[in-house]
Amino acid sequence: MRSLPNWLDPLPDAREQRALDEWAIAERGISGLELMERAGTGLADRVGSLAPEGRVVVVCGKGNNGGDGLVAARVLRSRGRQVDVRLLGSREDLRGDAATSLGRLPGAPPSSFAASALAGAAAIIDAILGTGFAGEPREPAAGAIEAINAAGSESIVLACDVPSGVDASSGEVAGVAVRARATVTFHAGKPGLWIDPGKTHAGEVSVLDIGIPAGGPGDPRTGMIADRVADEIPRRGRASTKFAAGSVLVCGGSRGLTGAPCLASESAMRAGAGYVTAFVPASLNPIFESRLLEVMTAPLPDTNGSLDPVGVEQVLERVERADALVLGPGLGRTPGALEFARQLAHDARLPLLLDADGLNAHAGSLDWLAEREAPTVLTPHAGELARLLDTDSASVGARRLESAREASLRAQAIVVLKGDDTLVARPDGHVAVNRGGASALATAGTGDVLSGVIGAFLAKRMDPFHAACAGVLVHSRAGLEIAREMGPEGVIASDVIAALPHARASLES
Repeated sequence: MRSLPNWLDPLPDAREQRALDEWAIAERGISGLELMERAGTGLADRVGSLAPEGRVVVVCGKGNNGGDGLVAARVLRSRGRQVDVRLLGSREDLRGDAATSLGRLPGAPPSSFAASALAGAAAIIDAILGTGFAGEPREPAAGAIEAINAAGSESIVLACDVPSGVDASSGEVAGVAVRARATVTFHAGKPGLWIDPGKTHAGEVSVLDIGIPAGGPGDPRTGMIADRVADEIPRRGRASTKFAAGSVLVCGGSRGLTGAPCLASESAMRAGAGYVTAFVPASLNPIFESRLLEVMTAPLPDTNGSLDPVGVEQVLERVERADALVLGPGLGRTPGALEFARQLAHDARLPLLLDADGLNAHAGSLDWLAEREAPTVLTPHAGELARLLDTDSASVGARRLESAREASLRAQAIVVLKGDDTLVARPDGHVAVNRGGASALATAGTGDVLSGVIGAFLAKRMDPFHAACAGVLVHSRAGLEIAREMGPEGVIASDVIAALPHARASLES
């Protein structure tokens, strides 16, 4: 039984894909050689579209990935292309279907790999290591990968199934890895092609149907967020009221950081919340009053513009009449503000989204959030997650999938690890991946916008994992749409807010 929601497209990891291959061969009567033929032909087709002319070099390992490359070489030669096939091992190293494909290769036999063979090639096919690879490539694969990368400035590099050196299950890169212009992967996308650093190495990913039927074994824990995630976002009806549409509380702000809670509040409104209240430092309240026309403001005790813990009770008095709380945008890091965040997060019995300094208030104390009775959503970037896990951002960046899962399990919370490959993890290990590509979101304040969007969906009483995934996709789509209108370089966070209604409507249509 599939445990992924139907709005996630499965991304099988290496073990799951291997089981699917074996099932197709043993149970559905599709030969491994037939699967290899379809894979190699698809590779050849992609070479034709990327580099329609010029010499092609195919670098083959000794496994089935190398067999796919040998089929591609044969098909390309049959189409009149000049193809140079290079093996990393000896011909005797190839077994099974890969050996059969070698025997079918017409023309010049393969030669041993030499970096000099790559010079002047129009295209290079990386068919060295497949989806089953994990760890650090050893010689001769490591040297070949380095040579391919060196030649990549002049040649188009196409990866077969997964760039060699990338862990297909996680996106981790332990040593050298091929930097491809494009990757053709078979049957379904793999997590490592969409999660950094693997995503960066994969280039443009295309998924090739090689004839493995639907309904095979396995239950992937990772999936790509599909547009249909928006189908079940509650909509306003004729009888709706502003309170029925969802009431959101936003807590944050400090001297020099008044914009963050404004952006979170306004984005919650644009995402469909019916009523938003911003709890802000009393001494700064005039700023918020002048900026926020549709959002209510509630001044709280502060010290030099930073929220004070004595104001927690005032917020808790309003919690009973609200549906979700967004805590942290612009909060600042004074001891009083951080204590305010810890107390409020602990005592507020409603769905909570923690962002920015609301997260930093819990640095090194991630497990403490597991004591909360109501749902919790955390929206860190790599640096904030590193502080929560008491590690460094480089470690998080190298192991994004593992880090998101660990944090989600420890906090018993939904974790939204932001990035071009935004990951949404839930405590049972299931992870949603966003396709990304919205470079316009790489600007200050867009994280606050995301917090407001997810806060609005939480206030509509959506399941927190669903709310987070829907929020991530609507936010990303808004970034893409506004970039098409005005170009990515000039987009600012308020532009993204303005694009939210159209982005949501386009997903729901």
